Amino acid sequence: MTYYEEAEVVPELRVRVGEGGEGNKGDYHDLAVRDRPGNGEAGGEPPSPRRSCGRLVWYLVKLFLLFSCLGLLAGVCIKWVWPFLMDKEVIPIINWETTTFSTPVLAVLVFASVAIFPTLLLPSTPSWWVAGMTFGYGFGFLLIMSGVIVGVSLPYFVGSLFHHKIQNWLEKHPKRASLIRSAGRGNCFDQFRAVILIRISPFPYIFYNYCAVATNVRYLPYILGSLIGVVPEIFIAIYTGILIKTLADASHDQHSLSAPQIVFNVLGFLGTVATTIIFTVYAKRQLKTIQMEEEPLLE
Repeated sequence: MTYYEEAEVVPELRVRVGEGGEGNKGDYHDLAVRDRPGNGEAGGEPPSPRRSCGRLVWYLVKLFLLFSCLGLLAGVCIKWVWPFLMDKEVIPIINWETTTFSTPVLAVLVFASVAIFPTLLLPSTPSWWVAGMTFGYGFGFLLIMSGVIVGVSLPYFVGSLFHHKIQNWLEKHPKRASLIRSAGRGNCFDQFRAVILIRISPFPYIFYNYCAVATNVRYLPYILGSLIGVVPEIFIAIYTGILIKTLADASHDQHSLSAPQIVFNVLGFLGTVATTIIFTVYAKRQLKTIQMEEEPLLE
């Protein structure tokens, strides 16, 4: 049975309510289902313009408060925290470094730390900063790259000794391991491309050095992809070291930076942050695409 309401056909539903039995057949109730946007049901009524405007204003207020808090925090750090760290931590370390070690010895220490620390699961980024502070972009980049060659090769060959244990761990976590397993599939170019994306992405640098061998990625695309993939991170680390050295020198000499230096440092910092975000987002999207293509193979 149907009802005709405002030129619309509305079906009638008859629902039996009550306990069944020989003496009690239950009662029937008519429920008319009206699927119209104006019936006042949840989800049927569109939001009013006043409510949408209120949500927009509240969002802008929260955004303003967030940036105000971040700006206030940055001002406090620049005014009090950063000078304190410079005077008590950074400048004494730089002075100790320059007075204790000569430049050749310091180069050997930087190379050794960059080459050996990843094998011991220790971060080598502070050594990259030291290379930037001491040697700049040219020799600092070459020094870091030479250490990275050894630093990513040693875990690769050491991990081959534990190949089955690492592979068993990857098999227990197929969804998590699908990201790094993608680097071991396809030809040499596919592996080379996947390794580059993994190095650019936020995936832990030192853990992939050991896991790579269990994904059956060949050494040549692994080492070439690793060297190209860490180039953005190396330049960011060198720039960070140079910036720390510049600010430490200004704090030590008790003078402020000139206007061109401030502009250059601010633009350089913003450019570094923007480049990092762009590379990271691009790598994550490409790895997500590869991972989605590999998921049917894991099922």
